[in-house]
Amino acid sequence: MSDIAKSKKGLVLEGGAMRGLFTCGILDTFMENGIEFDGAVGISAGACFGCNLKSRQPGRALRYNLRFANDKRYCSIRSLIKTGDIYNAEFCYRTIPEELDPFDYKTLRENPMEFYMGVTDIETGKAVFPKFTEGNETELEWMRASASMPLAAKIVEIDGGKYMDGGIADSIPLQFLQSKGYDRNVVILTQPRNYVKTPNKLMPIIRMVYRKYPKFIEAVAHRHEMYNAETRYVFEQEKMGNVLVLCPEAPLGISRIEKNVNELQRVYDMGKRIANARLEEIRNFLGGNQPERSETEPGK
Repeated sequence: MSDIAKSKKGLVLEGGAMRGLFTCGILDTFMENGIEFDGAVGISAGACFGCNLKSRQPGRALRYNLRFANDKRYCSIRSLIKTGDIYNAEFCYRTIPEELDPFDYKTLRENPMEFYMGVTDIETGKAVFPKFTEGNETELEWMRASASMPLAAKIVEIDGGKYMDGGIADSIPLQFLQSKGYDRNVVILTQPRNYVKTPNKLMPIIRMVYRKYPKFIEAVAHRHEMYNAETRYVFEQEKMGNVLVLCPEAPLGISRIEKNVNELQRVYDMGKRIANARLEEIRNFLGGNQPERSETEPGK
């Protein structure tokens, strides 16, 4: 058996709010073509949209985002004022997956692929990575925490801890996945290769709002340094042959809370185009038993 066939294949999903539709286009292409992984880790939108890979539901993330893009129950200033969350927690994490566009919890539980969600512990400023295995209430709270952007969402309290956006502490957790034994990884970025993150311009407000959590403030203040170091590491690993990177060719030019369905579709289609153009390369990189086609039906 070749070294590639014996390797543990992982997938790293950066966040980026509605830039995540780019990731969705890639993930749907994977599912439609039978490309599978032993494990994955998602940050923020990477977790919220990436979980559909574990439930094997191509098309779902695009479908509900197009359907509810302009629904005030989904994402709105009204929701932020009334609930403290710009993305309404009850609607996003209960009403949609349980009633309006059902999440396939049965397939989630049966799929052996490990799926981690990155969140930031605001009291320590460090990243933690709970697993998404059952889709129960606690796991959905972890997912909500992963996507809870500072100033646009409430702090999520779970089992006595306090958590927010996973991208603050670990934006591209390739090294985390490698620490779990995943030695051959595909990394999906939602920024182009030449992107360099700059300091957060909202630090004065961050310092005021989160003054009770100095380690969180420190993590936000240094996030750009962490992010840029992580992207350098990703590209170094790519040169070594351990990583395959999929990312936009240029900035996606989409708002974090984009309402224009044509823009959402455009970014999704860009992800599909890039993934389809590199399918053979992806299969060769992963090696082993990657089939030519999947029996999963798009849009399940």
